[in-house]
Amino acid sequence: MRVNMEVNGEDRTADDVWEGESLLYVLRERLGLPGSKNACEQGECGSCTVFLDDVAVCSCLVAAGQAHGRRVRTVEGLADGDDLDPVQRAYVEAGAVQCGFCTPGLIVATHDLIQRIPSPSDAEIRESLAGNLCRCTGYEKILDAVRLAASRMEGAS
Repeated sequence: MRVNMEVNGEDRTADDVWEGESLLYVLRERLGLPGSKNACEQGECGSCTVFLDDVAVCSCLVAAGQAHGRRVRTVEGLADGDDLDPVQRAYVEAGAVQCGFCTPGLIVATHDLIQRIPSPSDAEIRESLAGNLCRCTGYEKILDAVRLAASRMEGAS
């Protein structure tokens, strides 16, 4: 099957897609966008989180055919060329990036949170990011990054 979708603002096509293939596989292996990570393949870890029509989803659970004719935004689509997006910059500055495996999903989830709740409380941050697992950071630096990004983005509006 052929899947046509808009990915990070650009029309993209994936050919010979097997009907059971995940959106994650198509993004990584067919379209060359390795930012979303393949870890649990069960929607439990959040490392593959992307936006599908502006809704955060675990791309490992979305059949590629479900993305046909829709908009996908990956972690690569958040930056403006070489300029990091405010959330990406906050993660770097707060030291929230260690091995980096969970970071793309956390960054997309943080974007989703800040779009819904511009100035989230710590409880709202914890609840929103509960579906994203990190084995390296202990989460405190991640919370710092979310707070930093939210304050900067609120100040920019």
